[in-house]
Amino acid sequence: MRRWTGAGLLTVVLSAGGAWAQSPETLEAVRLHRAEARTLARQDLQSCMSRKCPDAGRIALLAGTLALAEGDVAEARTLLTGATVAEPLQPYLAYYQGQAHFYAGDAAAAAEAFARAVEKASPALTSRARARLGESLLAAGKAKEAAPALETAATEEPSAELLYQRAQARRATGNAAGEREDLKAVALRYPAHPYADEALAKLGAQKPALKLTLAEHLQRARGLLDAGEAKRTLEELEKAEAAKLARTKQDKAQVALVRAQAFYATGKREEAEQALAVARQGPSAVAAEAAYVTARRALKSDENAKARELMAAVEKTWPKENVADEAGFYVGWLDLQGGRFEEAVKSFTAFDQRHAGSRKRDEAMWYRALAHIRLEQYGKAREVLNTLADTFSRSSLVPQARYWAARSQELEGAKADVTGPAYEAVITTAPNSYYALLATERLRELGRQPPPAFPETPKQLESGEVPPELKLAVALTGAGLFSDAAEEVQARTSRIRNQEQALAFAHALLRLGEYGHAHAVAARHLWGRAFGARVPEALAAFYPRAFANAVESEATRYQVSPFLVWAIMRRESAFRPEVASAADARGLMQVIPPTARAIAKKLSEPEPAPAELFSPSLSIRYGAWYLAQLMKRFSHPALAAAAYNAGPDAAVKWVKEKGALPLDLFVEEIPFRETRGYVKQVLADLYLYQSFYGKEAATQRLSLTVPSPATEGVSF
Repeated sequence: MRRWTGAGLLTVVLSAGGAWAQSPETLEAVRLHRAEARTLARQDLQSCMSRKCPDAGRIALLAGTLALAEGDVAEARTLLTGATVAEPLQPYLAYYQGQAHFYAGDAAAAAEAFARAVEKASPALTSRARARLGESLLAAGKAKEAAPALETAATEEPSAELLYQRAQARRATGNAAGEREDLKAVALRYPAHPYADEALAKLGAQKPALKLTLAEHLQRARGLLDAGEAKRTLEELEKAEAAKLARTKQDKAQVALVRAQAFYATGKREEAEQALAVARQGPSAVAAEAAYVTARRALKSDENAKARELMAAVEKTWPKENVADEAGFYVGWLDLQGGRFEEAVKSFTAFDQRHAGSRKRDEAMWYRALAHIRLEQYGKAREVLNTLADTFSRSSLVPQARYWAARSQELEGAKADVTGPAYEAVITTAPNSYYALLATERLRELGRQPPPAFPETPKQLESGEVPPELKLAVALTGAGLFSDAAEEVQARTSRIRNQEQALAFAHALLRLGEYGHAHAVAARHLWGRAFGARVPEALAAFYPRAFANAVESEATRYQVSPFLVWAIMRRESAFRPEVASAADARGLMQVIPPTARAIAKKLSEPEPAPAELFSPSLSIRYGAWYLAQLMKRFSHPALAAAAYNAGPDAAVKWVKEKGALPLDLFVEEIPFRETRGYVKQVLADLYLYQSFYGKEAATQRLSLTVPSPATEGVSF
């Protein structure tokens, strides 16, 4: 089952005051994937049966799905086969009955159950049930009957499994060309999947046997490399060479380029460099890519002088290749990072001339202007910034271009009657941006009253009833089927077609406590209403006081601003408790297990299981504690946000290097792109939350001086 806490819908369910037979403890244990969840569900079922309560079937459904999740197919089959549930849950009962039958080896019974599920399923369940119906019929030896279901399922949501199964069904119906097409798609698109090898074996046994081309071997090799299978990547390349497919110099260079990347991934630097030397002898496109890989390796190793030299060589030697664009940009960026501002101006000017069609032109213009600012060439900076805003009017960099154009005037000595209107324009055109916040502070320094970014604070539409389109999700949550409830909500939100519908739906989700889904609907449909028309009802979905009781309680306990907690939460998870990152950060505040263990130790608590980090209450508590410690050490929300994202050591290093700069310049020169953007959004959101919900919003100011961090304090 997919992770989904269903915290908001669960609140609605539990507020029904005992209307549900499952105990709150059971639902909470299921929601947090706790080990005792299955035992608690069994106890609920036994209690219900002894009392002859009417909800035994629904509890059996939950207990059966938990048994399935733990691989106890026999118990799952026993619990689910005899269960009866109310109409909304009947398709889900049939679906999980099918799962139990299938894994028990009874494919025919599974197919019958899945067919019942398809007959009455909601759109969110239909595609899953249809795919499993096709698979079951196939396993039952009824390939021709399976074909229609698998044709639809594999077309709607192609995957390695469905394509492979459709290939089998196509074979049974005499569609040899379709079978071959599907097997080849599995082998090439999903090379790391176990079915890929089986597909290749079947293709090799056909007459005529399929023989992959060099391009297809390279496609598989790149796919394996992307999947982290470096060793298998090398094996795939060896197969291509054993078949003598790499005949020309160009072929050998292409193989060498992929081989080099695989060698780097396995830590074999010397072999990688030898392979790159071969690749550099190939045609222009391959040679340029190989040289660029070498330059990026130097950049990754913090060999900035070497990286700049190599990037410049790439751009000069292969000016018409795609990588020349990236390389030329990095030349200017490395000049800027190294404090060589005059060289940065020249590099970015040259970039603009050489790469007129580049997607990075607006960013290159911004960095050229920043270099002019650092050289105190304010007029030249303003000229570039105005060109950026005029030429790339839809660029996300326009608010900062306008802010720095105004700031350059002020630094040049212009009076308030000149700079004031320019700062005010930033606030009115980009009210939710970091630069509107900076412009507000600059206006206050000038003794001018900033215009309100938003005339009205967020306003939530009130209604006491669960909307009809969400009643199934509530029923699924009440049954403990949180993953299914999540899919139902997502399916409903995907069918929103206009702003009025989106606004109503977002507020229904807010009332149910589903802040993440509400925010997602707003981000997709209500941006213009919130930040253009400044409609307070639209703003409510973008800036909810999510999990308010927990946030305010923990913020008070640890003496940190609740608005900072919400700002971090908004940036980290967009209010979705189920989120897990590639780095294994989990939950609302995206706490990674090692950090959670360190926090637990500081709080003298037992170490939480990783699954518990999806708990909103635990995530908020740990996040609030950690933010409080960061604020104690760094004394500024910008630095606390930087440390939350990149770590305290990195934040300390940046302050030592550039802490003498005013805050606006300091943030622009944070060397990590992700952290720069993170700090900007967190600061903007923090002060918007304060202005919307703070009782003393007028007294909240953003200090434009970077403080020195304390020597002691949190360091993890």
